[in-house]
Amino acid sequence: MNANLRRDLSAYPPDMVDQRSVDVGEVRLAYQLSGPADAPPLVLLHALGKDATDWEAVAPALARSRRVYALDLRGHGRSDWPGDYSLEMMQADVLRFLDALGLGPVGLIGHSMGGLVAYLLAEDHPQWVSRLVLEDVSVPRPREPSTPARPDGALTFDWEMVLAVRRQIDQPDPRWLERLDRITAETLVIAGGPQSHVPQAGVAELARCIRGGRMVTIPVGHLIHHAAPEAFTEAVSAFLEEDFRPARQT
Repeated sequence: MNANLRRDLSAYPPDMVDQRSVDVGEVRLAYQLSGPADAPPLVLLHALGKDATDWEAVAPALARSRRVYALDLRGHGRSDWPGDYSLEMMQADVLRFLDALGLGPVGLIGHSMGGLVAYLLAEDHPQWVSRLVLEDVSVPRPREPSTPARPDGALTFDWEMVLAVRRQIDQPDPRWLERLDRITAETLVIAGGPQSHVPQAGVAELARCIRGGRMVTIPVGHLIHHAAPEAFTEAVSAFLEEDFRPARQT
């Protein structure tokens, strides 16, 4: 694959959201921007194989009181596809993104793989994260490796990125777990309940490993912000506003 391969932007029709991009060193990251210019910043990190558009069900509600930055991580969507991938590289990209835009500390929401990137950033650079939301993310422990099958047709993400990231998720760096107690941001872990393919015991363990971590279950499966957008935004908004009152906690 050629270095810095980028998606054809014509595949993404314009909408009301402000579409922007910024150089963050070796890659250019695309992002969607919404919300009042003077509102506190909130950064959204999508799951593996998704992009900024994945947040469309909840971004408008979150943007009522926040300046929302929904990123395409490297190898995804409109951002560059450099052919070189790791979760640590994605973490470094997000840090450079915050620095380039003069943001921080920020509220940070990560779903699945995006949650891994989010807590790695909060571990290593706690001063950049004020509030952390991890959506259906498990504690980083080794699991039985598996080789995913490439979907047919054109993809909106780099398949080489999927393979690289899956290898890391299957055999995570032990330091990821060891450093969870370095997170100083107030943290909310949202679990998807028994319908999720993510082991819920691991999600609960993640919340316990983070000092002051809280957990709430919205039992609709792994895609919480899609399946229950109102419940998701209600829990997140209350948490960001420091008035967290979970209806169901585990």
